[in-house]
Amino acid sequence: MLSHVFIGVNDFERAFEFYSAILAELGLALKFREEERPWAGWMKPGVARPLFLVGRPFDGQPAVAGNGHMAALLAADRPTVDRVHATALAHGAVCEGPPGLRPEYHANYYGAYFRDPDGNKLCVCCHDPA
Repeated sequence: MLSHVFIGVNDFERAFEFYSAILAELGLALKFREEERPWAGWMKPGVARPLFLVGRPFDGQPAVAGNGHMAALLAADRPTVDRVHATALAHGAVCEGPPGLRPEYHANYYGAYFRDPDGNKLCVCCHDPA
């Protein structure tokens, strides 16, 4: 359904370190990194799309977090949700909701929420039973 998701950041080096850490926990591999733009993209190994991209906004203006915008990353299982959330917090994220069941979505929805160092809201979740 999605080709790619792009997250705007202001400090590319800080963002690259942050996203490299959390995306590695999800099994995503770096596809490219271009310093001159700057931007970088990750993918599931062996699968061309979707891509997860971070970088400076194309228009050169500062990146700002949108109210109500969120990217949700799929985890293979609940322990991965826990690890990604902990890794995110260790790399400067702010907790927006600790790992746990969210039965208001569905019986097996297990998710965690955080904001990256630029204020972008992310979720990592698993939809499978424990």
